[in-house]
Amino acid sequence: QIAESADSFISKPAWDELRNDDPILPGDQIAIGFDGSISSDSTAIVGCRLRDGKLFLIHLQEDDGSADWQVDTFAVERAMRQAVEMYRVEWVNCDPSYWQNIVGQWALDFKERDRDGRDIVFEFPPQRVLKMVSAIERFHTAVVLQEQICHDGDKDLTRHVCNAVTYEVPQGLLIRKESKNSKKKIYACIAAIMAFDARGLAIEDGRMKVRRKARMRSY
Repeated sequence: QIAESADSFISKPAWDELRNDDPILPGDQIAIGFDGSISSDSTAIVGCRLRDGKLFLIHLQEDDGSADWQVDTFAVERAMRQAVEMYRVEWVNCDPSYWQNIVGQWALDFKERDRDGRDIVFEFPPQRVLKMVSAIERFHTAVVLQEQICHDGDKDLTRHVCNAVTYEVPQGLLIRKESKNSKKKIYACIAAIMAFDARGLAIEDGRMKVRRKARMRSY
C-alpha cells in the first residue's frame, strides 16, 4: 500500500486519473529517461511517447537487500538498445553518474544510427538543481492540469512516483525519498521526470513527426 504524506509529490488518485490504455507500438516516437546506480537503490529506464506524453517503464532493477547486490549492467545495456531498436527514439536524458563510459558509448552509437546524424543522448545529472527543478515543475504542472501526460498503469512506476516527497531549495522544489534509509524507491519517478523533460526538448527541437491522415477526394 502507498501511504501519502502532506509533502507527497504526486497523490495516487491524481496519478491514477492519468491512466491511458492506448498501447505503445513498435515504431512510435519516444523519449527516454535513465537514472541508474551500481551497488545500491535502483536503476530505471522510462519511455515517454512524443505525441501524447504517455509514460511507460522500459526497465527496472531494485536492490533486494542483500549485502552483495549489484545492478546487472548487461541487462540495462540490453534494455536500452532493445528500446532503440523497437521505437523511434528521439531524445535520451541520462544521469551519467557511475555510468559515464556506457552513456558515452550510447551517445556515439545512437547518433550513428540516426538517419540525420543528430545527437540523441544528453547528460542530465539530477544534481544540477536548476535543471532538475525545471523538469520537476514541468512534470507536476502537466499532472495537475492533466494535459499531455498519461501512463500505462504500471504498478512499479506508480509505486515509485507515489513514493516521492518534495522539499524546498532556494531555486524551487526537488524530490527525494521520505528518508535517507527508506526502502521506498523513487528512481523510476526520477527517470519518468527525465523522460517527460526529454519529450518536451525533442518537440521543441522539431523532432516530432505528425502523421497526417489522407483525405478522401470525391469527383
